[in-house]
Amino acid sequence: MNETNEVKLHFLDYWRTIKVRMGLILLTFFLVMVTAGVTTYFLPRQYLSKVRMEVKQDNSGPVSAFGGNTGKTFDPQFVATQFQILQTTEILYPVIERLELVKEFSPAGQRLPVQSIHNRLRRAMKLQEVRMTGLIDIGIYDVKADRAANIANMIGVVYVERRRADLQKNVDRGLEQLTEEVAKQREVMKKASAEAAQLRTEGNINDPNPDEQNVIITTDGFRAASQERNLLELESRVSTLKLHLDLLQKLKPEELPQALRALQIIDPAVEKAGQSIGEFSIEEKRLLTSGVGENHPRVATLRGQLAVYRSQLQIALNGQLSAIANTYALENKKLADTKASAEDTAKRVIEEKTKMKDYIEAKNRYIQEKKILESSEINLKAERMKRGIEMDPARVWEKAEPSLAPDKPNVPVYMVAAAALGLVLGIGLAFFIEYLDTSVKTLDDVERFLQIPVLAVIPKDITVLMKTTGDSPDAEAYRILRAAVEFNKPHRDANTYTLISGGPGEGKSTTMNNLAYICAKGGYNVLVVDADLRRATQHKLFGVSNEFGLTDYLVGRAEIDEIIKTTKIDNLSFIPAGELPGDSEGILNSQRMTDLIAKVKGQYDLVFFDSPPILGLSDGAVLASEVDVTIMVVQHRRFPRAMLQRVKQAVLGVGGRLIGVVLNNVDAKHDDGYSYYNSYNEYYGARREAPARIETAAPQLARPRPASREDY
Repeated sequence: MNETNEVKLHFLDYWRTIKVRMGLILLTFFLVMVTAGVTTYFLPRQYLSKVRMEVKQDNSGPVSAFGGNTGKTFDPQFVATQFQILQTTEILYPVIERLELVKEFSPAGQRLPVQSIHNRLRRAMKLQEVRMTGLIDIGIYDVKADRAANIANMIGVVYVERRRADLQKNVDRGLEQLTEEVAKQREVMKKASAEAAQLRTEGNINDPNPDEQNVIITTDGFRAASQERNLLELESRVSTLKLHLDLLQKLKPEELPQALRALQIIDPAVEKAGQSIGEFSIEEKRLLTSGVGENHPRVATLRGQLAVYRSQLQIALNGQLSAIANTYALENKKLADTKASAEDTAKRVIEEKTKMKDYIEAKNRYIQEKKILESSEINLKAERMKRGIEMDPARVWEKAEPSLAPDKPNVPVYMVAAAALGLVLGIGLAFFIEYLDTSVKTLDDVERFLQIPVLAVIPKDITVLMKTTGDSPDAEAYRILRAAVEFNKPHRDANTYTLISGGPGEGKSTTMNNLAYICAKGGYNVLVVDADLRRATQHKLFGVSNEFGLTDYLVGRAEIDEIIKTTKIDNLSFIPAGELPGDSEGILNSQRMTDLIAKVKGQYDLVFFDSPPILGLSDGAVLASEVDVTIMVVQHRRFPRAMLQRVKQAVLGVGGRLIGVVLNNVDAKHDDGYSYYNSYNEYYGARREAPARIETAAPQLARPRPASREDY
């Protein structure tokens, strides 16, 4: 919350500064606006003509024998680069020459150098890119509309011609480079072909397709491939026989027939014996089941036959196992022989491949160089075809035409900019002067730097109250001052006052006159003594003569009662300053002045001495040392604080009692820091409708008692 209030306070301070310096701000604003208006009026009227063009990036790039036109990547700075090119001598010099601009722009009887015309054209150009397109605008400012259009159009024509010529030059250079690369590649290919042919002849190599990428297989190579296939088949067959033999050897005799059928080995003897054994076994079980005994002749016969058939089956099975074993042994031997033969063939193949290595490498190199040559020749043909196509890297889409109205100066823009500049300069100058201004601006300034209270704030343009009729709102400020003086005087019987200031013109005399008037209206018996002998002012305010007064008493030509004059205001008396004699040096610093102060102190309730400025003159210091109370009058925003410090030190140095400061001539209507004074006075003054006599009796309670000098 405190931070918010502090920020608000700072803002109000800034606003107060602007209001106080409003005159300076408006003056600066007015001067800038007048200067801008006059300058704009005398500026030459310039017409703008623009030619709209389409510009394309040159994608021809260097031509490569390996991939045709390599092209160029997108350049984000392309348009900016073209803008710089448009301003170069390569573009503008031909324009100057074709339009005879040297003669056009040169004064009569003179010939300007081409460089001057070039610089003039550069300054007159306005280059602008049309957003999100490939279009640009080339504008020219000139005092003649027709000439501006002609120059803009000629720049477009020269630029297009130059872009086309540059592009054609790049293409020609690329074709030339590509032709050279193709010729070199053809020589490389011929050399590779000769090397491959020589190796093929020396090695007696039969290559049916020497220009193609094929695999050359020799007789041993074919043999090795065939042996490898046979070897795989033998290994598979031997492995199968070994598996069958191991399986059959592990089975029981009665399981062998079924195993042979599963292995698809069919033996008629085995099948017949097995079938008979099955039939007789079934018959034997049937007889035994029908009740025939074990020793029955038929059962014995069947069992004899079963034994015969089992013997035959065993013999047949043994024969099959023996046949399988023999087959396995033969196949295994054949496998070993084939492996040995394959190993010999493989060795011979390796030897042949070693011999053909150089030829194969040479052939591959030749084929690769041949392909590169073919690609280069195709690319060369394509580039030659492109050369015949019309190239258009830049194109004019809209020619420049003479403008009907001048484009410069842009009066609304100039005046708006001048207004903004005037406000900125005015406000900046106001704050700069405010920064340099060390005068008193606020009550806080006074109390912080002088360490004494502010008794009252007197608004600006206060009139002399005794010359007004009725109760004026201006009187309220002096009523506040009267109350503050009463409460701040050092003791009850302190009734002699002097108002001092650092320099002339701070409103000290008017402030004292109005304060004396308010005190007299309040019922006090008041005496005003004009002790400013060099610049007497009070007699003018009272409307009396200044020929006879204080100086006559001080030089001994009159007594006190003779110089005191009554006024038209009840309870208010006045002693004029009188005419200053020639030998008046130190006239106030005399015993008669001390005696006068002592006498009027007892005769009047309040005595006010108008004093000259205390700095530079000794009279003010003398009065400050003699009277009971000294009040400093400070004009708002006039003298620096250092000067006020010297005023305070001057009073304290002579033993004066400085009770406070009256801040005078404050612009309360425009300075928000004192607006409450103005509002209060208006409210208070508007409320008062009765004559001023209403308040005369109330302040009688504040009359000091001469019998006592007790301090509060």
